[in-house]
Amino acid sequence: MKFLKEKIEFPDIREATKEGLLAVGGDLSPERLLFAYKRGIFPWFEDDNAILWWSPDPRFVLYPGDLKVSKSMRQFLRNCNLTVTVNADFSAVISACSKISRPGQEGTWITKKMTDAYIALHEMGFAKSVEVWQDKTLVGGLYGVDLGNGVFCGESMFTKVSNASKAGFITFIQNSDYKLIDCQVYTPHLESLGAIEIPREHFLRYL
Repeated sequence: MKFLKEKIEFPDIREATKEGLLAVGGDLSPERLLFAYKRGIFPWFEDDNAILWWSPDPRFVLYPGDLKVSKSMRQFLRNCNLTVTVNADFSAVISACSKISRPGQEGTWITKKMTDAYIALHEMGFAKSVEVWQDKTLVGGLYGVDLGNGVFCGESMFTKVSNASKAGFITFIQNSDYKLIDCQVYTPHLESLGAIEIPREHFLRYL
């Protein structure tokens, strides 16, 4: 496993462990983050730990054309009083994602350093947020990295009312022209929406 220093570089992704861990260390500068994402690598670590860089195989992705919207969800979208926006309040979305309680997870991997790093990416035009509002209250949302090549790398989502984040995700995908949504690693929630696992080498072709 490679320990990163100041130079922006990563080892060959084929050197990743079975779990997908590729490298340790480095920093979260916009330059390094973009360099990583364009090569199928992303950071994921707990607070107070060294930065861990991952490139799992297989990769969990969603082809927008395969998005599954259940009959009950379609009815919910027609009748709900939710409004979906894009890039209306990135800071609020990533803050809410960092604070939401998740089953089986202690603390958050969205540290202060991570928050600052993705806000910087957003200000550069490479990170997007999706907000879900109920009246004027933020009740759900998600954020991720837009590489400008037809791939959106989803990072995290949150919800404070039933189906809010799902409504935001579905609306965002249906109104975008992305070729692929990178979901990184398997979750039952995204599988229910049509996400599947593909070989890492296939994912890299999209990048």
